[in-house]
Amino acid sequence: MATSWAQLRQQARTLESQTESLFHTYSQFSSVSNIPPKPTPEELETESKLEEILKTRENVIGQLGRLLDSEAALTSSALKQNNLSLLKEKLAEHRRDLVRLRNGLSEARDRANLLSNVRGDIESYRQRNPAENEGDYMLEERGRIDRSNAAADSVLSQAYAVNEGFALQRETLASISRRITTAASHVPGLNSIIGRISARKRRDSIIMGVFIAVCFLLFWWFL
Repeated sequence: MATSWAQLRQQARTLESQTESLFHTYSQFSSVSNIPPKPTPEELETESKLEEILKTRENVIGQLGRLLDSEAALTSSALKQNNLSLLKEKLAEHRRDLVRLRNGLSEARDRANLLSNVRGDIESYRQRNPAENEGDYMLEERGRIDRSNAAADSVLSQAYAVNEGFALQRETLASISRRITTAASHVPGLNSIIGRISARKRRDSIIMGVFIAVCFLLFWWFL
């Protein structure tokens, strides 16, 4: 009897693994980009296998329960009762998963069919009304041209603003220069002092240039 219990329990665990593998396959039917309007043969076959394997697991768990009822040892029966409870809970969870996946697949198919029908209606309407279709195209083209013109106007406005800024800066510098000239004309001897400073700078520049030239010639002479 112990061997029969172990065999049935191993069979139940194997069926659990097969169920999870089938769930993985079944869930992929709702994740494809283009869901077919009706269930494919592969989808129907996978769903049928899931329902069949869940029934098989239920039968195996029933056999385990009957074996447990005839078990005499209390200690071994308690352990087996715990294992049996876990198998029942897993079976109930997988039944709920099947309902959830089936409903999710149905909703995904309904949404895909709705979008397909809407696209079909729009395309058929355009085919029946080519003039309006051309009008929509012209409106779209006009919208693109308007957006391009708006972008060009924005760039020109920015260019005009920069040009006005440069003009304002030139006027400010010219005003400062005029103020300096006017102030210098009101201070006696300031213009002559400025002229002397400028002449001294020119003289110092000439002297420095001559000195550099002499050093350069001496360097080449003794090289």
